Amino acid sequence: MQTDSVVITGLGTLGSCGVGTSALAAALAAGRPRVAVQPDPAGYRRRQGVSMVALCGDLDLGRWLNPARARRMSAPSRFAVASARMALEAAGIPAEDAERQRSVALATTFGAGVFTEKLLVEILDSGPRTASPFLFTDCVANAPAGQVAIDLHATGPNSTVVQREAGPLLALIEGARDVALGRTEVCLAGHVDEIGTLVHAVLDRMLALCQPDADGELRPRPFGQGRRGFLAGEGSTVVVLEREATARARGAKPLARIAATARAFDPTAPRADWGHGAAVLAERLRQGLARSGLTPRDLGAVVSGASGSVRGDALEANVLRALFGAELPPIVAPKAVTGEYGGSNLAAAVLALGGAKFGRPPGWVRDTELGVVLHDGALPPIQNVLVSDLAAGGAAAWVVLQRPE
Repeated sequence: MQTDSVVITGLGTLGSCGVGTSALAAALAAGRPRVAVQPDPAGYRRRQGVSMVALCGDLDLGRWLNPARARRMSAPSRFAVASARMALEAAGIPAEDAERQRSVALATTFGAGVFTEKLLVEILDSGPRTASPFLFTDCVANAPAGQVAIDLHATGPNSTVVQREAGPLLALIEGARDVALGRTEVCLAGHVDEIGTLVHAVLDRMLALCQPDADGELRPRPFGQGRRGFLAGEGSTVVVLEREATARARGAKPLARIAATARAFDPTAPRADWGHGAAVLAERLRQGLARSGLTPRDLGAVVSGASGSVRGDALEANVLRALFGAELPPIVAPKAVTGEYGGSNLAAAVLALGGAKFGRPPGWVRDTELGVVLHDGALPPIQNVLVSDLAAGGAAAWVVLQRPE
């Protein structure tokens, strides 16, 4: 799909690092995650299980959320609405001005897990007649996208993508296509997730989470030696997509141009793990670049979806080596700071085009088998950055963001 006429004009993001791009940039530069111990009153967690998670905590979202509406929303819906309003503000588009048609394309991995848990507990404890319609209406996966549409009068296409780690980029690709084809004038695209105690305990029981080191510190090591899993994190990232001509006509300064996109599926992947089809994935990515007139040499940096997963990082490294050969460009892995989920990769990629600084995770040591060295420090001026997200289960997505003139 040719999407070089579609640009990002606004970015809204929130997570464990705080609210807004400045908070995210500062955290990425420091290279350290902000984690908290998650209470487990129901006893879901296994004995000696991982208890630390990158939570949003008590973020002040009052600037972007109507208190009366917020009380009726799950955490993911609140996160998504706040990020969408933040993105519109950054794009210079009044949130209450619905003159231009708007659409929504959001991804989520777990949806409103806390609301879903509460609803099921009510049904199991007291029977279906006691089920709260308030909880039900906001526990489905597409509730955050629906709440964004209601809050911002977005009457265009409304899509929800549920493809695990590849979701943020797949949602971006979906939204860019709607804009490019003229189905909408403005698209709010991104990702949102919350990490409730039950979800976190399940991930821990699957042995997917990063274990604390001997000193008790949690140090995710994407591509690193001794990596033992990822840090679970929650949050939301939303971007504003428009046609470039339309954006410039209203005086907007684009943050990034979507220069190329690619999607693929790894048939070797089991249902809940990564496969080993690096050659197939790299070829699909190479074809996607070629459709937009790009080659691997045109890519100045990679914002990788590597998170510390043993097999996931290995697959990512093999794809990158198959694409670039021995000469890899600077590679950064924001999920060491923000955690897996929440769409942070997309926000970090936009910042990377502006020369953001990325600190290497503390205690990180190169894994000689993977052959990837994480960049440490400010990125050099780059024209194109590749954003990569490979998902357990086989889905894969890539987007090239280009610096606008």
